[in-house]
Amino acid sequence: MLPERYLAELANHLRALETLARQPESVLGRSVPACPGWTLDALFGHVGSIERWAAAVVRAGKYVEEQAPPAGNAAAWFLEGAPDFLATMNSLDPAAPCWNFGPPPRTAGFWLRRQAHEHAIHLVDAHQASGLPDPEFAEDFMFDGVDEALAMFAPRQIRLQRMADPGRAVTFRVNDGAAWTIGNGAVAASITAAPREMYLGLWGRSSLSDTAVLDGDADLALRVIRGPLTP
Repeated sequence: MLPERYLAELANHLRALETLARQPESVLGRSVPACPGWTLDALFGHVGSIERWAAAVVRAGKYVEEQAPPAGNAAAWFLEGAPDFLATMNSLDPAAPCWNFGPPPRTAGFWLRRQAHEHAIHLVDAHQASGLPDPEFAEDFMFDGVDEALAMFAPRQIRLQRMADPGRAVTFRVNDGAAWTIGNGAVAASITAAPREMYLGLWGRSSLSDTAVLDGDADLALRVIRGPLTP
């Protein structure tokens, strides 16, 4: 996807999050289903912290420490920082050298993709905590998110030993035939799902084990789904 598309998606997701951050305190105190121990207000604190961190990294071109969110009124803190974050994302040069945790080449464009999907997944969280239906996303955007999760995050999770190496290869397929393989050797199992179920399931926002079709070694497939494939 082109940088301007990531920016458009990010701006749309951020605008929707800003609306939900202005809800009454009674709603902001609700639990976030996919994030045990977090209230909706704490979720906005996390998003605000990530935004400030990503913007600082882009401006410096190198790693910087992440700023912790406040203990309370985090939604207001998020709202305060959102305009500066979006301005930084809008003004960055995607080709400029910049630290990130993805594979080379390490350029600032990484952060456009990462933040577009970061905000999309947390928009799902905010909808679920607010008692709203999950938001809709364009199919090509979800495909891109599946690719980010399986081509970038999953190998990183294994490398950092946050997820056990499956030992054998497992292939993830979306319904149109696009495929990603985790592990080595002959394919021992496959996991097939529609783009939406795959995208949300890889981030634990829906149950991929319930919605996907598993072929081959089902126990291996379920172990890989449990991963965690993403942070």
